[in-house]
Amino acid sequence: MLIGREAEQRVVDQLFAGARIGRGGALAITGEPGVGKTALLEDALDRLEGVQVLRATGTEAEQDLAFAGLHLLLRPAFHLLDALPDPQAAALSRALALEAGTAGDRFAIGAATLALLCRYAEHAPIGVVVDDLQWLDRPSAEALAFAARRLDADPAVVLLAGRSGACDGLLDGLDVLELSGLDPAASDDLVRSLEVTPPTEEQVARLFAATGGNPLALLELGRNIELLDDRAPGLPPALPATLAAAFSRRLAELGPGSRTALLAAVVTNGDLHLTGEVCKRLGLDVSGLGAAERAGLVVVTSSRVDVRHPLVRAAVYAEADETLRRSVHLAVADLLPDDAERRAWHLAEATWGPDPEVSGLLEAAADSAKTRTAYTVASTAYERAARLSTDTDRWHLMLCEAAEAAWTGGLHDRAVALLDEIETRPVPSGTRSRTLRIRAQIAARSGSVADAVRILERAAPDAPTPDDTVLLLAEALHAAFYLADAAVSMRLATSLLAAVAGAESPRARAIGLAAAGMAKVLSGEGGLAEIQASVPLLAAHADPVEHPEALPWLLTTPLFLRDAETGADLRRIVDDVRSRMGVGLLPNVLFHVARDQATSTAWSRAAANYEEAIRLARETGQGTDLAMSLAGLAWLESRQGRGDSCREHASEAVRLCTRRGIRMGEAWCLYAVGDLELVEGDPRAATKTFLDLSRRLDEWGIADPDLSPGAELVDALLRLGRPADAEAEAQRYAAAARAKGRPWSVARAHRALGTVADQQSFDEHFETAIEGHADTRDLFEAARTHLAYGGRLRRAGRRVDARSHLRTALESFDDLGADPWARTTAAELEATGEKVARREASGAASLTPQELQVSLLLAEGRTTRETAAALFLSPKTVEYHLRKVYTKLDIHSRAELAEQLLGS
Repeated sequence: MLIGREAEQRVVDQLFAGARIGRGGALAITGEPGVGKTALLEDALDRLEGVQVLRATGTEAEQDLAFAGLHLLLRPAFHLLDALPDPQAAALSRALALEAGTAGDRFAIGAATLALLCRYAEHAPIGVVVDDLQWLDRPSAEALAFAARRLDADPAVVLLAGRSGACDGLLDGLDVLELSGLDPAASDDLVRSLEVTPPTEEQVARLFAATGGNPLALLELGRNIELLDDRAPGLPPALPATLAAAFSRRLAELGPGSRTALLAAVVTNGDLHLTGEVCKRLGLDVSGLGAAERAGLVVVTSSRVDVRHPLVRAAVYAEADETLRRSVHLAVADLLPDDAERRAWHLAEATWGPDPEVSGLLEAAADSAKTRTAYTVASTAYERAARLSTDTDRWHLMLCEAAEAAWTGGLHDRAVALLDEIETRPVPSGTRSRTLRIRAQIAARSGSVADAVRILERAAPDAPTPDDTVLLLAEALHAAFYLADAAVSMRLATSLLAAVAGAESPRARAIGLAAAGMAKVLSGEGGLAEIQASVPLLAAHADPVEHPEALPWLLTTPLFLRDAETGADLRRIVDDVRSRMGVGLLPNVLFHVARDQATSTAWSRAAANYEEAIRLARETGQGTDLAMSLAGLAWLESRQGRGDSCREHASEAVRLCTRRGIRMGEAWCLYAVGDLELVEGDPRAATKTFLDLSRRLDEWGIADPDLSPGAELVDALLRLGRPADAEAEAQRYAAAARAKGRPWSVARAHRALGTVADQQSFDEHFETAIEGHADTRDLFEAARTHLAYGGRLRRAGRRVDARSHLRTALESFDDLGADPWARTTAAELEATGEKVARREASGAASLTPQELQVSLLLAEGRTTRETAAALFLSPKTVEYHLRKVYTKLDIHSRAELAEQLLGS
């Protein structure tokens, strides 16, 4: 019977009660060693009925074996792998080494784990129970935590137990139950339940004071109260050292054969058969474990030797003679000829010094782990391979591999520490450019963008091939885009164009041309010819799954060209491969896709993609993509009139951008706030914001009219009654737009000129603007031009002419969901004498971003399982959202859903 944990038992019971009615949940139970985490899990399982249980326990012996924990946990559900969508089945099967091939990123494996758990739960509720999470191999723990965060409408409960402070980053987004010690009354009950001479009240009080109510400490010291006297008066016993002393006392009572058999059981991770074979090799009898079992140190079953507590394992291993430990590891390695990874690790533990052969085996184990996207495990293996290497160049290479794997696996501090260690010895040139590139990636994603640019520019001259030089400089320019520093961009573009001349592959030439062209555009130095030349090369040679370095340029090229046709092939490529991309790439992909959609007619989709990008960027720690997605969403929300959300998202984005030097994001946020102030009827505030933005762009050397708020500033100045200033700004902006010569900026410039022109010439400017908008995809800008033209016609007394333009503007604003602009247009239209009946919000506009994401994929013909896989949700959660969508839209079938969302 569990003593003193009634409140905690209720929490766990409520989770399983919810699962029985289809409401999933997850709980992390944390606490110090011995506080009763395992006891709480065992109690919960003992009281379960009608629940399928999947369980695993992390162990130190297997914490460096990729997906060992997940393999053990999911084994009862392996027969359902074929029922998963093919990409998920492949990702999980390859991660678990059930089939050959590359698994995909760690988040894809997490999504597949979620899908398999949900499939397993279709027959009966499931309980997924993991103890000693701190020792579960990191890839398994990440996959399981990813799945646990997404359990919602599924009959499943995940219970994770681990030591406080030892599971950092894994438990984010999960409910955490921190176990503390028992209260004095429960402590007294527990101690008096022991089959020993009953302690006195004074001894119980001393026990409680010494242990803080830690149950394991109470039990062990209750059996060995004399240990309380081993410390000086007034000093508490050192816990868990005192517990280790209690276990050591029991170990000392065992004979040498029993202690060695127990060591073999610890080294083999409790495999009874393997333990027996090791004992044979060492000339021992495995029956010596019986004495350890009688001492309460282990439990022996038909196939397992389960050590009672991790502290027992630690004591057994620490107190064994080092020569004996190595002999046991060597025996285990000899018994595992077909298990390359385990054999490599045991040989490493059996080796006294550098050993090139064992180093090679560890490298092979690391390569295997990396192929299965177990990057944190691979990093450890590469590092150990370096330590056992006798060659300095190989030492550098293995540590570089370890650093790259650590960074890819999300271990920022470890990656930096390894890179620092590499530089303690002279670094070979080939390794040098690679280490600099890793440092740049770390800086770009989680540090200073300016540092990333400097590091990449420094690495480029030492790149091993001309193509690598091009790709490093292009990556530097991609970072410089966020930095919004025209001088840096042009310096890089000059170097890049020279390097492109020597590029060996069409892919490198395409990326180089696109990057250099974009830098020139931002600086007002042309660049369109280079971008246009890159489009067919990108379309033909840049598969973003096979070559992720091409992805930024596939995504940004259409945004820079801003016309109706160019870039359509690139958009199709991105659409085709989105389902094949791991979630690690998705925040950046979704951000760019949303930005593209926000400049066309798909605002609802853009909002949904921005929300998803933000969610995934937070989860994967991608700060740059988070900042830019927040800024993009704020800009969209300003046009939708969602003032509170716009300001909230812009404020968070600015904090992130300021900290990381992302000035492009700062510019977007100023644009968003200025646009919002304008439509809210505060032209004074809008003018101040737009002037601040224009000043910053000038300081940064950004001369691209597409980033200038010139057209909006003209509008704000006219509303303030400053026509001379408005005309000067219109002429300045028009000159920049004419120099660029693209229809989007030229159309906006003619709108600005039309608002300040005299009565005889304004028609010409507005008509030219409307012609220009016809060559772009931006319905919002076209609608603003029709609104401005209609307003100008009405004030000129041409009310009939005004109505057609105002009707067009109103219909466009309503279609987009630009409510404040629609209200402004309706007021202008009514001022012409026309009665306006406003359209009620319906269809996509009434759905939340999550509901819209689900609905769009289903409406496009994906199945529930395919939709769940694409959005990293469970099928039950998809069905839950779909029911809410049917209610909101008053529909009853997916055909009606498709008609509502795609037919309109």
